[in-house]
Amino acid sequence: MIVKKALGLLTFISYFSIAPAQQVQRKVDFVNPFIGTGAAAGLPGCAFPGPTVPFGMVQLSPDTKEEIDARPCSGYDYKASTIVGFSHTHLNGTGIPDLVDVLMMPTTGEIKTNAGTEDKPGSGYRSRFSHEQETAKPGYYSVQLLDYDIKAELAATMHAGFHRYTFPEGKPWNLIIDIDHTSKKGTKVRSARIIAAQIRVIDNQTIEGYRVMTGWAKLRKVYFYARFSRPFTSTLMQEGTFTYPDKKLTTGNADIKAVVTFDKTGGREVLVKVGISAISADNAKENLDTEIKDWNFDRIVAQTEDLWEKELSKMDIEGTTEQKQIFYTCMYHAFTQPNNITDVNGDYTAGDMTIRNAGKKEIYSTFSLWDTYRAAHPLYTLTQIEKTAGFVNSMVLHHKSYGFLPIWELWGSETYCMIGNHAIPVIADAIMKDLPGIDVDEAYKAVKETSMTDHVQSPISIWEKYGYMPEDLQSQSVSITLETAYNDWCVAQLAKKLNHMDDYAYFMKRAGFYKNLYDAKTVFFRAKNSDGKWLEPFNALEYGHNGGHPFTEANAWQYLWYVPHQVKELVHLMGNEKKFGDRLDRFFTYTDTSTKVNHNASGFIGQYAHGNEPSHHVAYLYNFSDRQWKAQFYISKILNEMYSATPQCYIGNNDCGQMSAWYIFSAMGFYPVNPANSIYNIGSPVLKSAVIRLDNGRSFTVKTTNVSKANCYIQSMRLNNKPYNKSYITQADIVNGGTLEFVMGNKPSTKKLINYTEPN
Repeated sequence: MIVKKALGLLTFISYFSIAPAQQVQRKVDFVNPFIGTGAAAGLPGCAFPGPTVPFGMVQLSPDTKEEIDARPCSGYDYKASTIVGFSHTHLNGTGIPDLVDVLMMPTTGEIKTNAGTEDKPGSGYRSRFSHEQETAKPGYYSVQLLDYDIKAELAATMHAGFHRYTFPEGKPWNLIIDIDHTSKKGTKVRSARIIAAQIRVIDNQTIEGYRVMTGWAKLRKVYFYARFSRPFTSTLMQEGTFTYPDKKLTTGNADIKAVVTFDKTGGREVLVKVGISAISADNAKENLDTEIKDWNFDRIVAQTEDLWEKELSKMDIEGTTEQKQIFYTCMYHAFTQPNNITDVNGDYTAGDMTIRNAGKKEIYSTFSLWDTYRAAHPLYTLTQIEKTAGFVNSMVLHHKSYGFLPIWELWGSETYCMIGNHAIPVIADAIMKDLPGIDVDEAYKAVKETSMTDHVQSPISIWEKYGYMPEDLQSQSVSITLETAYNDWCVAQLAKKLNHMDDYAYFMKRAGFYKNLYDAKTVFFRAKNSDGKWLEPFNALEYGHNGGHPFTEANAWQYLWYVPHQVKELVHLMGNEKKFGDRLDRFFTYTDTSTKVNHNASGFIGQYAHGNEPSHHVAYLYNFSDRQWKAQFYISKILNEMYSATPQCYIGNNDCGQMSAWYIFSAMGFYPVNPANSIYNIGSPVLKSAVIRLDNGRSFTVKTTNVSKANCYIQSMRLNNKPYNKSYITQADIVNGGTLEFVMGNKPSTKKLINYTEPN
């Protein structure tokens, strides 16, 4: 499976080696921001190594490409040999690029305003670098820019970036501000096209500006306010192909850049503080002045590290060094987003692009919901209860301004990426778990109205007319049918909790529409046209590629298992537990390379593809078969073979923490197959112990005996010191506090575990 080696591996391992035994290690010591910055099985994890605070607006990180595309979309590729500069916003593990705003790059000597190319050193302002002279930890990043002999160091707060550059003696010291830095020039996947941009010199230590873009987010505005620790003696502005010495203002929509050259009096360090806002330069200044009041760079580094230590301390695990590095880095990646888009004064951009004020509340965006509803958001209900309420309330506000709940929201802007409306299970899950701080009536209104509203990825009028999505009327029809049926089940359960029984009956009927696309003859969910006839020819191995095909980034094998709300009914459709188990066996062992796979599919075990989300719950479905021990076998295999403490950790895109959340849950021994029923299915723990420290002051502990790669099979379990024989635990079991104990062995146990009863 995954190849556990990387460029510069010796340095990589050396840097993250364990400190002497007498030192007390913090959780942050195990976080490795380079995990996920490389490619596994040819697919990058799309992580960035630069500093950010938990759920922060700013992610200040190096970019290794001038044109940021989907491979990797984060801007940083571990195998690259040059750095273009350091921009202030980045996405974590997505499959589409955007952000990478306000790039800065220090240089010496001759001024160059174009980045140049990686294969031609000196052709532009980019610089070569080496992993041997590169360091990253939560809240801090540094690298030696070899072509200029400049040490670059980065730190971040919620709304601001902090740069510290140590220049060499001799040549002039320059800093390039590249507002044009984006994927504008000919890439297949565009992150943004600039509509308007400006850079303005306020005085010889202050510059502000903005850029307005259209791309993945259809309209996005970014303002910056930068203050320098020493004056600059000259400026150079670029507008398109023209350059203007000592000009104080430049405006345009292409190649908008500025270069400043510094006074070299008094030491070799130049510090730059940069406030970021989506509202105005004045707000960017206020953000900066509030969060970075002086020039103490090391204080900001320590402050951010402490913020991360607080978040990571919500879990305490025992395992191997590698397991700790993977686990705490997964937590780090899971808590990197959703992102707070509210300025310190409460201003934010609503879904209709109006400016509103949230008071003291934080409004969140960067909702990769098709991915994160599966495990990341259930994880937040255990570790981020207050933040979860903020996420839900932000989604409800989006509904108020935009007309329906977010699908894939970026910086407050709806991108319409992926299918369905998976804010619905996130909101339903939070309310079903009685999390505080949510206006339940407003949330239910948003959920119901969204479930009755047509949009491009969920045409409800067609859904209600046909009882399925016909492929001749809606592409990706099978995937949308299955996922909409699940969302409708979530609406029904929420309606039942709130005693809206007519709504409950209505949505439960819709929740069963998936059966209308089940073909008992082929034992697959298949596409039909509006005439009710099966779409021919049918190839269960054929992949969808985001349009023009019945399946979304998957094939019929992978979507066969997407009935998380009625797994027992799926067992019944296939015949019985034995036939269900036989079908799972075929799924995990059937290999065929004759059909081209989707570029998102990777991490294969038979037809199982761990590198993409539709497969993430499937190994746990063995719990509903007559061979439950196989769930333990395959889950252990995935944990041990498809994650590693290297840049190639993730077998596919991290997808805003979903790939990480899968590891966090599964390493502890359980996972939410149905992300909205408050139930976690038992798998195969790999950690010696894990403690979840809950907001209510209690803790839930998992302990294992005899656990190892070979000892992946559960021999017995105890919950709160009593024998336990169920294939699941509940949210209540966890939040009430207690201890779940596993005794592991190297041979399967034939003891049948009891499955939960699915709510109607």
